[in-house]
Amino acid sequence: MIRRSFISVCLCSVASVRSQGLLNRQDDTIPAQVDLIYERGLRYLSEKQTAEGNWNDGAGSEPGVVGLCVAAFLAHGEDPNHGPYAEVIRKGIDYLISKQSGVNGYIGTSMYNHAFATKALAESYGVIQHPKLAKALKSAVELIVSAQKRNRSGAWRYTPESKDADTTVTGCQIVSLFAARNAGISVPDDVIRKGLAYLSSCRASDGSYGYTSSAGGKPTLTAIGSLCLSLAKETDSRGYRASLEYLKKNLDYRDRYYPYYYEYYMSQALFHADEDIWRDWNNRNIRYLGTIQSPDGSFPGNQGQAFSTAGALLSLALNYRYLPIYEK
Repeated sequence: MIRRSFISVCLCSVASVRSQGLLNRQDDTIPAQVDLIYERGLRYLSEKQTAEGNWNDGAGSEPGVVGLCVAAFLAHGEDPNHGPYAEVIRKGIDYLISKQSGVNGYIGTSMYNHAFATKALAESYGVIQHPKLAKALKSAVELIVSAQKRNRSGAWRYTPESKDADTTVTGCQIVSLFAARNAGISVPDDVIRKGLAYLSSCRASDGSYGYTSSAGGKPTLTAIGSLCLSLAKETDSRGYRASLEYLKKNLDYRDRYYPYYYEYYMSQALFHADEDIWRDWNNRNIRYLGTIQSPDGSFPGNQGQAFSTAGALLSLALNYRYLPIYEK
């Protein structure tokens, strides 16, 4: 297929840590239903994108959502230079860069937006020819690092000036920093260490993670914390194993308020932790998403169909494993 040959060729020219992960992906058979769901979802996103590069529904104009949409295409191995969705990807990247502050590198109006936009820039870096991408990505990473320095918890929350922190915002910054590292951008080890220390302070004895403390643990938050430890290669601990056991007990969980956010993180957390458990959960997720996808390829949700569709597709992206962040 065009997208597979393109990705293999392009990655030969980027950092070896990135290319090796992608070129060594397991060549598993991808379930036909996954291809069907994913193709329909991408078609919907491509048809609904505006000329400016965003999506006019719900939160679709937020840089974070645009970043997730761009990632959904790249995670499918789409050619960002000459493929059928190249223009969609490029317009999305242009939109993200247009929303970046020239003063401090901040993208959007919240650290959620900044993190997911940064992650999309990192995943695009090296596989798309764009004159402004390198500078934008480096500035975005510098903003995350500088925001942590001002935070008394050594973590992150809603704005770069926030003094408090929570596990959701902190988790998405850490994942974005790992994506930037995979792209060859320098990220200080101490930044990762402090962020992980904060997440650990929010983990209870049963392995569950809470929002701003170890109280009130939830599977969504636990998936975020577990994924960050996996990306840091810090899985040989009692706390990590307790979190995995907690997630295993909640394979049928569905987040009432942020379902696609949960599925996005749960798929990655389980894949990095135990591929057999991930396969079990993945099969359930495929069946679930197949029943709720609309005829036009979108997914319903209170944050808008662009966010819902991108989140749903990315929860299936481990079936393809084109992005370095998905490699073990």
